[in-house]
Amino acid sequence: MNGKPKYKRVMLKISGEALAGENGFGLDFNTISGIIDTVVECVKLDVEVAIVVGGGNFWRGRQGSDMDRSRADHMGMLATVINSLALLDALESRGIEARVQTAIEMRQIAEPYIRLKAMNHLKHGKVVIFACGTGNPFFSTDTAAALRAAEIDAEVILLAKKVDGVYDSDPNINPNARKFDNLSYIDVINQRLGVMDTTATSLCMDNDIPIMVFGLNEPKNIIRVIMGEDIGTVVKG
Repeated sequence: MNGKPKYKRVMLKISGEALAGENGFGLDFNTISGIIDTVVECVKLDVEVAIVVGGGNFWRGRQGSDMDRSRADHMGMLATVINSLALLDALESRGIEARVQTAIEMRQIAEPYIRLKAMNHLKHGKVVIFACGTGNPFFSTDTAAALRAAEIDAEVILLAKKVDGVYDSDPNINPNARKFDNLSYIDVINQRLGVMDTTATSLCMDNDIPIMVFGLNEPKNIIRVIMGEDIGTVVKG
């Protein structure tokens, strides 16, 4: 690919649902392959890539039950580990070194989250996948992405979603929904646009981390954003 990447270190946030592809549940390995092939391209351009992945393809919230919220959130954290190991395996099968770091210790299968160790991995060209969210219930993986992005000095959060940007209403329901090209953090919070939850958006605002929202239906969009193309929606100050 011609040109120079716009960003040196990025945080890629992928929803768990995105990994399920058209199946709606579990893992679709064709979908994962498309995502990881693009991540490999980024690594070959010397872009340092960190990833936070959700767990909604296996578990989301309390699933409509009266389950204790903290316990349900811990189950969701474990779901993110399954997804992270799948991404790790796909990366390693392509010859890319990667590490999974978990906010809840499970040393037999992943490293515990250590900020300086994560940054050292990134500097040496390894992809780092952060699992278990923040390690705390009542916080989403969006908040984890914002927190880890701030901690590792990521230049941008790449928010890969099923829709191709931010709209004023659900484009799957409203055919006249209006897409935004640019938004401020305050716009997102005040209009409750659902880009990220309020905690995550506030954290990005406080640390001046731009959020690039784009569709993951075409995995190549990841590298297009990294190369500086104006696709999707930009959220910044």
